[in-house]
Amino acid sequence: MTSWETQIDGPLYGLDDESREMVVETVQQLRKRLLTPEKIREFDKEEIFPEDIIREMLGPEIGLQLLFVPEEYGGMGGGARDCCIVTREMCKICLGVGTAFFAIQLGADPLMVGGTKAQKEKWLGAIAEGGALVAYAVTEPEAGSNVAALKTRAEPVLDDDGAVAGYTINGAKQFISNGLAADFVTLLAKTPEGPSFFVVEKGTPGYSPGKGEEKHGIRASNTSPLTLSDVYVPVENLIGGEPGKGLKQANAVFGYTRLMVASMALGAGEAALEIAIPYAKERIQFGDPLSEKQGYAHKLIVPHAVRLAAVSAYIEDIAVRLDAGEKDLEVEGSIAKLLASEWANRAADDAMQALGGYGYICEFGVEKIKRDVKITCIYEGTSEIQQSIISTFRWKKTRKTKGAFYEGIAETMDAVSADVPDAGAGLTAVAARALNKAVDLVHENRLAKQQSLMFALADMMAHVEVADSAVRRAARRSKAGAADAKHNLCMARLFAGETARVVSDGLLKILMGSGAFELETVTKTLEAVDHRSLLSGYSGMTADMDRAADILFDRAGGGDQP
Repeated sequence: MTSWETQIDGPLYGLDDESREMVVETVQQLRKRLLTPEKIREFDKEEIFPEDIIREMLGPEIGLQLLFVPEEYGGMGGGARDCCIVTREMCKICLGVGTAFFAIQLGADPLMVGGTKAQKEKWLGAIAEGGALVAYAVTEPEAGSNVAALKTRAEPVLDDDGAVAGYTINGAKQFISNGLAADFVTLLAKTPEGPSFFVVEKGTPGYSPGKGEEKHGIRASNTSPLTLSDVYVPVENLIGGEPGKGLKQANAVFGYTRLMVASMALGAGEAALEIAIPYAKERIQFGDPLSEKQGYAHKLIVPHAVRLAAVSAYIEDIAVRLDAGEKDLEVEGSIAKLLASEWANRAADDAMQALGGYGYICEFGVEKIKRDVKITCIYEGTSEIQQSIISTFRWKKTRKTKGAFYEGIAETMDAVSADVPDAGAGLTAVAARALNKAVDLVHENRLAKQQSLMFALADMMAHVEVADSAVRRAARRSKAGAADAKHNLCMARLFAGETARVVSDGLLKILMGSGAFELETVTKTLEAVDHRSLLSGYSGMTADMDRAADILFDRAGGGDQP
Protein backbone atom coordinates (compact mmCIF):
# COMPACT_ATOMS: atom_id res chain seq x y z
CA MET A 1 0.00 0.00 0.00
CA THR A 2 1.42 3.40 -1.00
CA SER A 3 1.52 6.36 1.36
CA TRP A 4 -1.48 8.16 -0.13
CA GLU A 5 -3.63 5.05 0.39
CA THR A 6 -2.78 4.74 4.08
CA GLN A 7 -5.87 4.92 6.26
CA ILE A 8 -5.98 6.40 9.75
CA ASP A 9 -4.39 4.04 12.25
CA GLY A 10 -6.28 2.89 15.31
CA PRO A 11 -9.97 2.29 16.04
CA LEU A 12 -12.66 4.67 14.88
CA TYR A 13 -15.46 5.78 17.20
CA GLY A 14 -18.92 4.73 16.11
CA LEU A 15 -21.00 1.80 14.95
CA ASP A 16 -19.92 -1.26 13.07
CA ASP A 17 -21.04 -1.54 9.44
CA GLU A 18 -23.94 -3.87 10.22
CA SER A 19 -25.39 -1.65 12.94
CA ARG A 20 -25.01 1.45 10.77
CA GLU A 21 -26.84 -0.24 7.89
CA MET A 22 -29.62 -1.26 10.28
CA VAL A 23 -30.18 2.38 11.28
CA VAL A 24 -30.13 3.50 7.64
CA GLU A 25 -32.73 0.85 6.79
CA THR A 26 -34.87 2.08 9.68
CA VAL A 27 -34.82 5.60 8.22
CA GLN A 28 -35.67 4.30 4.76
CA GLN A 29 -38.62 2.38 6.20
CA LEU A 30 -40.05 5.64 7.53
CA ARG A 31 -40.91 6.58 3.94
CA LYS A 32 -43.35 3.67 3.82
CA ARG A 33 -45.19 4.35 7.08
CA LEU A 34 -44.67 7.65 8.89
CA LEU A 35 -43.17 9.85 6.18
CA THR A 36 -44.93 8.85 2.97
CA PRO A 37 -44.74 11.22 -0.01
CA GLU A 38 -48.40 12.08 0.53
CA LYS A 39 -47.80 13.06 4.16
CA ILE A 40 -44.70 15.04 3.29
CA ARG A 41 -46.69 17.05 0.71
CA GLU A 42 -49.42 17.65 3.29
CA PHE A 43 -46.93 18.85 5.93
CA ASP A 44 -45.45 21.24 3.38
CA LYS A 45 -48.73 22.55 2.01
CA GLU A 46 -50.40 23.07 5.37
CA GLU A 47 -47.18 24.09 7.19
CA ILE A 48 -47.62 21.27 9.70
CA PHE A 49 -44.90 20.51 12.19
CA PRO A 50 -45.54 16.78 12.76
CA GLU A 51 -44.61 16.77 16.44
CA ASP A 52 -46.42 13.49 17.07
CA ILE A 53 -44.42 11.77 14.33
CA ILE A 54 -41.14 13.27 15.53
CA ARG A 55 -41.89 12.01 19.03
CA GLU A 56 -42.77 8.58 17.65
CA MET A 57 -39.37 8.53 15.92
CA LEU A 58 -37.84 9.10 19.35
CA GLY A 59 -39.99 6.46 21.01
CA PRO A 60 -38.98 2.93 22.03
CA GLU A 61 -39.98 1.26 18.75
CA ILE A 62 -37.71 3.46 16.58
CA GLY A 63 -35.41 5.46 18.86
CA LEU A 64 -33.43 7.30 16.17
CA GLN A 65 -31.99 9.72 18.72
CA LEU A 66 -30.10 6.83 20.29
CA LEU A 67 -27.71 7.07 17.35
CA PHE A 68 -25.89 10.15 18.64
CA VAL A 69 -26.15 9.55 22.40
CA PRO A 70 -23.05 7.90 23.94
CA GLU A 71 -23.49 4.35 25.19
CA GLU A 72 -22.76 5.30 28.81
CA TYR A 73 -25.87 7.53 28.80
CA GLY A 74 -28.20 5.00 27.19
CA GLY A 75 -27.49 5.52 23.49
CA MET A 76 -25.83 3.60 20.66
CA GLY A 77 -22.64 5.67 20.56
CA GLY A 78 -22.76 6.51 16.88
CA GLY A 79 -19.92 8.56 15.42
CA ALA A 80 -19.68 11.30 12.82
CA ARG A 81 -19.77 8.82 9.93
CA ASP A 82 -22.96 7.27 11.29
CA CYS A 83 -24.70 10.59 11.92
CA CYS A 84 -23.68 11.96 8.50
CA ILE A 85 -25.11 8.95 6.67
CA VAL A 86 -28.35 8.82 8.66
CA THR A 87 -28.87 12.59 8.41
CA ARG A 88 -28.26 12.41 4.65
CA GLU A 89 -30.88 9.66 4.27
CA MET A 90 -33.39 11.51 6.44
CA CYS A 91 -33.04 14.66 4.34
CA LYS A 92 -33.58 12.70 1.14
CA ILE A 93 -37.08 12.12 2.51
CA CYS A 94 -37.71 15.63 3.84
CA LEU A 95 -35.29 18.37 4.81
CA GLY A 96 -37.90 19.88 7.14
CA VAL A 97 -38.24 16.69 9.19
CA GLY A 98 -34.47 16.28 8.94
CA THR A 99 -34.03 19.77 10.41
CA ALA A 100 -36.28 18.92 13.35
CA PHE A 101 -34.27 15.77 14.04
CA PHE A 102 -30.94 17.58 13.62
CA ALA A 103 -32.08 20.26 16.07
CA ILE A 104 -32.29 17.62 18.80
CA GLN A 105 -28.71 16.57 18.14
CA LEU A 106 -27.58 20.20 17.93
CA GLY A 107 -29.30 20.99 21.22
CA ALA A 108 -27.50 18.08 22.84
CA ASP A 109 -24.06 19.17 21.62
CA PRO A 110 -23.25 21.71 24.39
CA LEU A 111 -23.98 18.96 26.92
CA MET A 112 -21.90 16.45 24.96
CA VAL A 113 -18.80 18.68 24.86
CA GLY A 114 -19.18 20.67 28.07
CA GLY A 115 -21.61 19.02 30.45
CA THR A 116 -20.65 17.54 33.80
CA LYS A 117 -21.18 13.82 34.33
CA ALA A 118 -24.31 14.52 36.37
CA GLN A 119 -25.70 16.84 33.67
CA LYS A 120 -25.05 14.26 30.96
CA GLU A 121 -26.71 11.54 32.98
CA LYS A 122 -29.78 13.71 33.52
CA TRP A 123 -30.23 15.45 30.18
CA LEU A 124 -28.66 13.04 27.70
CA GLY A 125 -30.40 10.27 29.60
CA ALA A 126 -33.73 12.06 29.05
CA ILE A 127 -33.00 12.30 25.33
CA ALA A 128 -32.07 8.63 25.15
CA GLU A 129 -35.30 7.65 26.88
CA GLY A 130 -37.23 9.39 24.09
CA GLY A 131 -39.03 11.86 26.29
CA ALA A 132 -37.31 15.04 25.21
CA LEU A 133 -37.51 17.25 22.16
CA VAL A 134 -34.55 19.61 22.35
CA ALA A 135 -33.59 22.96 20.79
CA TYR A 136 -30.36 24.93 20.49
CA ALA A 137 -30.97 28.58 21.38
CA VAL A 138 -28.08 30.79 20.31
CA THR A 139 -29.16 33.06 17.42
CA GLU A 140 -30.58 36.47 18.35
CA PRO A 141 -32.61 39.04 16.39
CA GLU A 142 -29.73 41.52 16.02
CA ALA A 143 -26.65 39.29 16.33
CA GLY A 144 -27.46 36.85 13.51
CA SER A 145 -24.44 34.63 12.82
CA ASN A 146 -22.20 36.67 15.14
CA VAL A 147 -22.31 34.51 18.27
CA ALA A 148 -19.98 36.89 20.13
CA ALA A 149 -22.50 39.76 19.85
CA LEU A 150 -25.28 38.17 21.91
CA LYS A 151 -27.29 40.36 24.25
CA THR A 152 -29.21 37.82 26.32
CA ARG A 153 -27.91 38.18 29.87
CA ALA A 154 -27.71 35.78 32.80
CA GLU A 155 -27.25 37.55 36.12
CA PRO A 156 -26.05 35.46 39.07
CA VAL A 157 -28.35 35.08 42.07
CA LEU A 158 -26.55 34.61 45.39
CA ASP A 159 -27.66 32.57 48.37
CA ASP A 160 -27.40 33.68 52.00
CA ASP A 161 -23.74 32.62 52.10
CA GLY A 162 -22.82 34.66 49.03
CA ALA A 163 -22.45 31.64 46.74
CA VAL A 164 -24.11 31.54 43.29
CA ALA A 165 -27.38 29.62 43.65
CA GLY A 166 -28.68 30.25 40.15
CA TYR A 167 -29.10 32.78 37.35
CA THR A 168 -31.85 35.10 36.14
CA ILE A 169 -31.94 35.22 32.35
CA ASN A 170 -33.40 38.03 30.22
CA GLY A 171 -33.32 38.37 26.45
CA ALA A 172 -34.65 37.06 23.16
CA LYS A 173 -33.71 34.34 20.71
CA GLN A 174 -34.67 34.10 17.05
CA PHE A 175 -34.98 31.32 14.43
CA ILE A 176 -34.92 28.48 16.97
CA SER A 177 -35.64 25.09 15.37
CA ASN A 178 -38.04 23.07 17.57
CA GLY A 179 -38.40 26.20 19.72
CA LEU A 180 -42.16 25.92 20.20
CA ALA A 181 -42.19 22.22 21.06
CA ALA A 182 -38.85 21.73 22.87
CA ASP A 183 -39.01 20.19 26.32
CA PHE A 184 -35.74 21.94 27.10
CA VAL A 185 -33.28 24.18 25.28
CA THR A 186 -29.54 24.68 25.58
CA LEU A 187 -29.34 28.45 25.61
CA LEU A 188 -26.36 30.79 25.31
CA ALA A 189 -26.40 33.87 27.54
CA LYS A 190 -23.83 36.38 28.72
CA THR A 191 -22.71 36.05 32.34
CA PRO A 192 -20.24 38.43 34.05
CA GLU A 193 -17.48 35.95 33.16
CA GLY A 194 -18.56 35.69 29.52
CA PRO A 195 -21.00 33.69 27.33
CA SER A 196 -22.28 30.52 28.99
CA PHE A 197 -24.68 27.72 28.08
CA PHE A 198 -27.66 26.91 30.28
CA VAL A 199 -30.38 24.27 30.20
CA VAL A 200 -33.79 25.98 30.31
CA GLU A 201 -36.85 23.77 30.67
CA LYS A 202 -40.21 24.29 29.04
CA GLY A 203 -42.69 25.70 31.52
CA THR A 204 -40.14 27.68 33.52
CA PRO A 205 -41.81 30.98 34.54
CA GLY A 206 -40.87 33.79 32.16
CA TYR A 207 -39.83 31.42 29.34
CA SER A 208 -42.13 32.09 26.37
CA PRO A 209 -41.85 30.42 22.94
CA GLY A 210 -43.41 32.52 20.20
CA LYS A 211 -45.59 31.60 17.24
CA GLY A 212 -43.91 29.51 14.57
CA GLU A 213 -42.50 31.49 11.65
CA GLU A 214 -44.05 31.24 8.18
CA LYS A 215 -41.16 30.07 6.03
CA HIS A 216 -40.15 29.79 2.39
CA GLY A 217 -39.22 26.13 2.90
CA ILE A 218 -38.64 23.41 5.52
CA ARG A 219 -42.27 23.95 6.47
CA ALA A 220 -42.40 20.59 8.26
CA SER A 221 -40.06 22.02 10.89
CA ASN A 222 -40.93 24.47 13.61
CA THR A 223 -38.94 27.72 13.79
CA SER A 224 -39.90 30.01 16.66
CA PRO A 225 -38.60 33.00 18.60
CA LEU A 226 -38.06 32.68 22.33
CA THR A 227 -38.52 35.40 24.94
CA LEU A 228 -36.96 35.20 28.39
CA SER A 229 -38.19 37.53 31.10
CA ASP A 230 -36.64 37.02 34.53
CA VAL A 231 -36.24 33.31 33.89
CA TYR A 232 -34.61 31.71 36.91
CA VAL A 233 -32.50 28.58 36.48
CA PRO A 234 -30.58 26.84 39.27
CA VAL A 235 -26.79 26.77 39.10
CA GLU A 236 -27.03 23.06 38.32
CA ASN A 237 -28.32 24.09 34.87
CA LEU A 238 -25.12 25.98 34.01
CA ILE A 239 -23.54 23.61 31.51
CA GLY A 240 -20.13 22.53 32.71
CA GLY A 241 -20.63 24.19 36.08
CA GLU A 242 -18.24 27.01 35.21
CA PRO A 243 -19.38 30.30 33.62
CA GLY A 244 -17.67 31.92 30.63
CA LYS A 245 -17.02 28.71 28.63
CA GLY A 246 -19.89 29.07 26.16
CA LEU A 247 -18.00 30.28 23.10
CA LYS A 248 -15.37 27.60 23.58
CA GLN A 249 -18.12 24.98 23.81
CA ALA A 250 -19.85 26.37 20.70
CA ASN A 251 -16.63 26.49 18.68
CA ALA A 252 -15.77 22.93 19.73
CA VAL A 253 -18.70 21.53 17.77
CA PHE A 254 -18.78 23.77 14.69
CA GLY A 255 -16.63 21.35 12.69
CA TYR A 256 -19.10 18.61 13.54
CA THR A 257 -22.41 20.49 13.27
CA ARG A 258 -21.50 22.13 9.98
CA LEU A 259 -20.53 18.72 8.62
CA MET A 260 -24.04 17.57 9.56
CA VAL A 261 -25.59 20.49 7.67
CA ALA A 262 -23.42 19.55 4.69
CA SER A 263 -24.85 16.03 4.90
CA MET A 264 -28.38 17.45 5.08
CA ALA A 265 -27.78 19.51 1.94
CA LEU A 266 -26.14 16.56 0.19
CA GLY A 267 -29.18 14.38 0.87
CA ALA A 268 -31.54 17.02 -0.51
CA GLY A 269 -29.40 17.58 -3.61
CA GLU A 270 -29.22 13.85 -4.28
CA ALA A 271 -33.00 13.59 -3.86
CA ALA A 272 -33.44 16.24 -6.57
CA LEU A 273 -31.21 14.30 -8.98
CA GLU A 274 -33.01 11.07 -8.13
CA ILE A 275 -36.16 12.69 -9.49
CA ALA A 276 -34.59 14.39 -12.51
CA ILE A 277 -32.53 11.44 -13.81
CA PRO A 278 -35.40 8.91 -14.18
CA TYR A 279 -37.61 11.64 -15.62
CA ALA A 280 -35.02 12.41 -18.33
CA LYS A 281 -34.85 8.73 -19.30
CA GLU A 282 -38.62 8.53 -19.75
CA ARG A 283 -39.50 11.95 -21.18
CA ILE A 284 -39.50 11.94 -25.01
CA GLN A 285 -38.88 15.22 -26.80
CA PHE A 286 -38.50 15.52 -30.56
CA GLY A 287 -38.27 11.76 -30.92
CA ASP A 288 -35.63 10.98 -28.27
CA PRO A 289 -35.44 10.80 -24.48
CA LEU A 290 -34.13 13.95 -22.83
CA SER A 291 -31.31 11.84 -21.41
CA GLU A 292 -29.91 11.44 -24.93
CA LYS A 293 -29.60 15.18 -25.48
CA GLN A 294 -26.10 16.42 -24.76
CA GLY A 295 -27.04 20.00 -23.92
CA TYR A 296 -29.63 18.81 -21.40
CA ALA A 297 -27.32 16.31 -19.71
CA HIS A 298 -24.21 18.49 -19.70
CA LYS A 299 -26.01 21.57 -18.40
CA LEU A 300 -28.66 20.31 -15.99
CA ILE A 301 -27.50 16.95 -14.62
CA VAL A 302 -23.85 15.96 -14.96
CA PRO A 303 -22.18 18.99 -13.29
CA HIS A 304 -24.33 18.52 -10.20
CA ALA A 305 -23.69 14.80 -10.00
CA VAL A 306 -19.95 15.51 -10.24
CA ARG A 307 -19.98 18.15 -7.49
CA LEU A 308 -22.17 16.18 -5.10
CA ALA A 309 -19.99 13.09 -5.56
CA ALA A 310 -16.89 15.17 -4.81
CA VAL A 311 -18.26 16.75 -1.65
CA SER A 312 -19.57 13.35 -0.56
CA ALA A 313 -15.97 12.07 -0.60
CA TYR A 314 -14.85 15.08 1.41
CA ILE A 315 -17.60 14.70 4.02
CA GLU A 316 -16.64 11.06 4.43
CA ASP A 317 -12.97 11.98 4.92
CA ILE A 318 -13.73 14.60 7.58
CA ALA A 319 -16.15 12.28 9.38
CA VAL A 320 -13.42 9.62 9.55
CA ARG A 321 -11.01 12.17 11.02
CA LEU A 322 -13.57 13.16 13.66
CA ASP A 323 -14.20 9.53 14.55
CA ALA A 324 -10.45 9.05 14.89
CA GLY A 325 -10.48 11.71 17.60
CA GLU A 326 -9.10 14.65 15.64
CA LYS A 327 -10.06 18.08 16.99
CA ASP A 328 -10.17 21.64 15.61
CA LEU A 329 -11.80 20.82 12.28
CA GLU A 330 -13.84 24.03 12.13
CA VAL A 331 -12.44 25.05 8.74
CA GLU A 332 -13.12 21.60 7.31
CA GLY A 333 -16.71 21.83 8.56
CA SER A 334 -17.03 25.23 6.88
CA ILE A 335 -15.68 23.87 3.58
CA ALA A 336 -18.12 20.97 3.63
CA LYS A 337 -21.09 23.18 4.48
CA LEU A 338 -20.22 25.92 1.98
CA LEU A 339 -19.87 23.65 -1.03
CA ALA A 340 -22.52 21.05 -0.19
CA SER A 341 -25.18 23.68 0.48
CA GLU A 342 -24.40 25.87 -2.52
CA TRP A 343 -24.14 22.90 -4.86
CA ALA A 344 -27.29 21.20 -3.56
CA ASN A 345 -29.15 24.48 -4.02
CA ARG A 346 -27.98 24.70 -7.64
CA ALA A 347 -28.77 21.02 -8.24
CA ALA A 348 -32.33 21.50 -7.01
CA ASP A 349 -32.75 24.61 -9.15
CA ASP A 350 -31.60 22.80 -12.28
CA ALA A 351 -33.71 19.75 -11.40
CA MET A 352 -36.75 22.03 -11.61
CA GLN A 353 -35.52 23.22 -15.00
CA ALA A 354 -34.88 19.64 -16.07
CA LEU A 355 -38.53 18.72 -15.48
CA GLY A 356 -39.80 21.75 -17.36
CA GLY A 357 -43.34 22.68 -16.36
CA TYR A 358 -43.63 19.60 -14.19
CA GLY A 359 -40.73 20.88 -12.10
CA TYR A 360 -42.94 23.77 -11.04
CA ILE A 361 -45.74 21.46 -9.90
CA CYS A 362 -45.81 20.43 -6.24
CA GLU A 363 -46.67 16.79 -6.97
CA PHE A 364 -43.28 16.11 -8.58
CA GLY A 365 -41.33 17.14 -5.50
CA VAL A 366 -38.42 19.13 -6.90
CA GLU A 367 -39.90 22.57 -6.26
CA LYS A 368 -40.25 21.63 -2.56
CA ILE A 369 -36.64 20.46 -2.45
CA LYS A 370 -35.59 23.77 -4.02
CA ARG A 371 -37.49 25.75 -1.40
CA ASP A 372 -36.18 23.57 1.40
CA VAL A 373 -32.52 23.36 0.50
CA LYS A 374 -31.92 27.10 0.36
CA ILE A 375 -31.88 27.24 4.15
CA THR A 376 -28.73 25.13 4.25
CA CYS A 377 -26.90 28.09 2.70
CA ILE A 378 -28.07 30.21 5.64
CA TYR A 379 -28.40 28.38 8.95
CA GLU A 380 -25.39 27.31 11.02
CA GLY A 381 -23.63 30.31 9.46
CA THR A 382 -24.31 31.77 6.01
CA SER A 383 -22.17 30.90 2.99
CA GLU A 384 -20.46 34.26 3.33
CA ILE A 385 -19.58 33.53 6.96
CA GLN A 386 -18.08 30.21 5.81
CA GLN A 387 -16.05 31.96 3.09
CA SER A 388 -14.70 34.38 5.70
CA ILE A 389 -13.72 31.53 8.03
CA ILE A 390 -12.09 29.47 5.26
CA SER A 391 -10.08 32.30 3.71
CA THR A 392 -8.92 33.81 7.00
CA PHE A 393 -7.83 30.62 8.72
CA ARG A 394 -6.35 28.92 5.66
CA TRP A 395 -4.51 32.13 4.71
CA LYS A 396 -2.95 32.18 8.18
CA LYS A 397 -2.13 28.46 8.06
CA THR A 398 -0.56 28.75 4.62
CA ARG A 399 1.66 31.61 5.74
CA LYS A 400 2.53 29.95 9.06
CA THR A 401 3.58 26.71 7.32
CA LYS A 402 5.36 28.64 4.53
CA GLY A 403 3.15 26.97 1.96
CA ALA A 404 3.62 23.44 3.32
CA PHE A 405 -0.11 22.88 3.85
CA TYR A 406 -1.13 23.08 0.18
CA GLU A 407 2.25 21.80 -1.00
CA GLY A 408 1.47 18.69 1.05
CA ILE A 409 -1.74 18.23 -0.92
CA ALA A 410 0.18 18.79 -4.17
CA GLU A 411 2.76 16.16 -3.23
CA THR A 412 0.02 13.68 -2.36
CA MET A 413 -1.55 14.33 -5.74
CA ASP A 414 1.82 13.78 -7.43
CA ALA A 415 2.01 10.37 -5.76
CA VAL A 416 -1.55 9.51 -6.80
CA SER A 417 -0.82 10.61 -10.37
CA ALA A 418 2.18 8.28 -10.51
CA ASP A 419 -0.01 5.33 -9.46
CA VAL A 420 -3.32 6.23 -11.15
CA PRO A 421 -2.64 8.76 -13.91
CA ASP A 422 -6.25 9.14 -15.09
CA ALA A 423 -7.83 10.34 -11.80
CA GLY A 424 -7.18 14.08 -12.26
CA ALA A 425 -4.46 14.12 -9.62
CA GLY A 426 -1.82 15.88 -11.73
CA LEU A 427 -4.16 18.77 -12.48
CA THR A 428 -5.15 19.02 -8.81
CA ALA A 429 -1.45 19.26 -7.87
CA VAL A 430 -0.98 22.17 -10.27
CA ALA A 431 -4.06 23.86 -8.79
CA ALA A 432 -2.78 23.41 -5.21
CA ARG A 433 0.57 25.02 -6.05
CA ALA A 434 -1.10 27.88 -7.91
CA LEU A 435 -3.30 28.40 -4.85
CA ASN A 436 -0.18 28.78 -2.70
CA LYS A 437 0.99 31.54 -5.01
CA ALA A 438 -2.42 33.23 -4.84
CA VAL A 439 -2.23 33.32 -1.03
CA ASP A 440 1.25 34.86 -1.24
CA LEU A 441 0.02 37.51 -3.68
CA VAL A 442 -2.82 38.53 -1.38
CA HIS A 443 -0.56 38.62 1.67
CA GLU A 444 2.46 40.37 0.18
CA ASN A 445 0.36 43.05 -1.51
CA ARG A 446 -1.90 43.65 1.49
CA LEU A 447 -5.07 42.65 -0.33
CA ALA A 448 -6.65 40.71 2.54
CA LYS A 449 -8.94 43.65 3.34
CA GLN A 450 -10.62 43.24 -0.06
CA GLN A 451 -13.35 40.86 0.96
CA SER A 452 -14.25 39.82 -2.57
CA LEU A 453 -10.67 38.60 -3.09
CA MET A 454 -10.79 36.69 0.19
CA PHE A 455 -14.03 35.07 -0.94
CA ALA A 456 -12.32 34.08 -4.19
CA LEU A 457 -9.49 32.55 -2.15
CA ALA A 458 -12.04 30.65 -0.06
CA ASP A 459 -13.60 29.14 -3.18
CA MET A 460 -10.17 28.15 -4.49
CA MET A 461 -9.18 26.62 -1.15
CA ALA A 462 -12.42 24.71 -0.77
CA HIS A 463 -12.21 23.28 -4.30
CA VAL A 464 -8.62 22.15 -3.91
CA GLU A 465 -9.28 20.39 -0.60
CA VAL A 466 -12.42 18.69 -1.89
CA ALA A 467 -10.64 17.68 -5.10
CA ASP A 468 -7.97 16.00 -2.98
CA SER A 469 -10.65 13.81 -1.36
CA ALA A 470 -12.47 13.07 -4.62
CA VAL A 471 -9.30 12.12 -6.49
CA ARG A 472 -7.99 9.91 -3.69
CA ARG A 473 -11.31 8.07 -3.42
CA ALA A 474 -11.43 7.48 -7.17
CA ALA A 475 -7.83 6.25 -7.21
CA ARG A 476 -8.47 3.88 -4.30
CA ARG A 477 -11.52 2.46 -6.06
CA SER A 478 -9.51 2.01 -9.23
CA LYS A 479 -6.64 0.20 -7.51
CA ALA A 480 -9.13 -2.02 -5.67
CA GLY A 481 -10.76 -3.01 -8.97
CA ALA A 482 -14.17 -1.80 -7.75
CA ALA A 483 -17.18 -2.18 -10.02
CA ASP A 484 -17.73 1.60 -10.04
CA ALA A 485 -14.06 2.46 -10.67
CA LYS A 486 -14.55 3.97 -14.15
CA HIS A 487 -17.41 6.08 -12.90
CA ASN A 488 -15.39 7.42 -9.98
CA LEU A 489 -12.38 8.18 -12.17
CA CYS A 490 -14.51 10.04 -14.69
CA MET A 491 -16.20 12.11 -11.98
CA ALA A 492 -12.86 12.86 -10.29
CA ARG A 493 -11.32 14.06 -13.58
CA LEU A 494 -14.27 16.32 -14.19
CA PHE A 495 -14.05 17.79 -10.71
CA ALA A 496 -10.29 18.25 -10.99
CA GLY A 497 -10.95 20.19 -14.19
CA GLU A 498 -13.51 22.38 -12.44
CA THR A 499 -11.05 22.97 -9.59
CA ALA A 500 -8.37 24.07 -12.06
CA ARG A 501 -10.80 26.50 -13.67
CA VAL A 502 -11.87 27.93 -10.29
CA VAL A 503 -8.22 28.45 -9.29
CA SER A 504 -7.43 29.99 -12.68
CA ASP A 505 -10.38 32.34 -12.40
CA GLY A 506 -9.47 33.29 -8.84
CA LEU A 507 -5.88 34.03 -9.83
CA LEU A 508 -7.02 36.31 -12.63
CA LYS A 509 -9.38 38.09 -10.26
CA ILE A 510 -6.51 38.74 -7.85
CA LEU A 511 -3.98 39.69 -10.53
CA MET A 512 -6.18 41.75 -12.82
CA GLY A 513 -9.34 42.53 -10.86
CA SER A 514 -7.57 43.99 -7.85
CA GLY A 515 -5.79 46.68 -9.88
CA ALA A 516 -2.67 46.11 -7.78
CA PHE A 517 -0.40 44.64 -10.47
CA GLU A 518 1.28 45.82 -13.65
CA LEU A 519 0.73 43.76 -16.81
CA GLU A 520 4.34 42.53 -16.76
CA THR A 521 3.85 41.16 -13.23
CA VAL A 522 0.62 39.48 -14.29
CA THR A 523 2.33 37.77 -17.21
CA LYS A 524 5.31 36.58 -15.16
CA THR A 525 3.08 35.29 -12.37
CA LEU A 526 0.89 33.31 -14.75
CA GLU A 527 3.98 31.73 -16.25
CA ALA A 528 5.36 30.92 -12.79
CA VAL A 529 2.20 29.08 -11.70
CA ASP A 530 1.95 27.13 -14.98
CA HIS A 531 -1.33 28.78 -15.90
CA ARG A 532 -1.41 26.92 -19.21
CA SER A 533 -1.64 23.64 -17.29
CA LEU A 534 -4.55 25.02 -15.29
CA LEU A 535 -6.35 25.72 -18.55
CA SER A 536 -5.83 22.09 -19.52
CA GLY A 537 -8.73 21.45 -17.15
CA TYR A 538 -10.83 21.92 -20.25
CA SER A 539 -8.99 19.14 -22.07
CA GLY A 540 -11.24 16.15 -22.74
CA MET A 541 -14.05 17.68 -20.69
CA THR A 542 -16.80 17.10 -23.24
CA ALA A 543 -15.89 13.45 -23.72
CA ASP A 544 -15.84 12.91 -19.95
CA MET A 545 -19.19 14.64 -19.61
CA ASP A 546 -20.56 12.21 -22.19
CA ARG A 547 -19.06 9.27 -20.28
CA ALA A 548 -20.59 10.50 -17.03
CA ALA A 549 -23.97 10.91 -18.72
CA ASP A 550 -23.71 7.37 -20.15
CA ILE A 551 -23.30 6.01 -16.63
CA LEU A 552 -25.84 8.26 -14.89
CA PHE A 553 -28.53 7.54 -17.46
CA ASP A 554 -27.50 3.90 -18.00
CA ARG A 555 -26.95 4.58 -21.69
CA ALA A 556 -25.16 2.23 -24.06
CA GLY A 557 -21.40 2.48 -23.57
CA GLY A 558 -21.74 3.57 -19.96
CA GLY A 559 -19.59 0.77 -18.61
CA ASP A 560 -19.83 0.45 -14.85
CA GLN A 561 -22.68 1.82 -12.80
CA PRO A 562 -22.56 4.62 -10.21
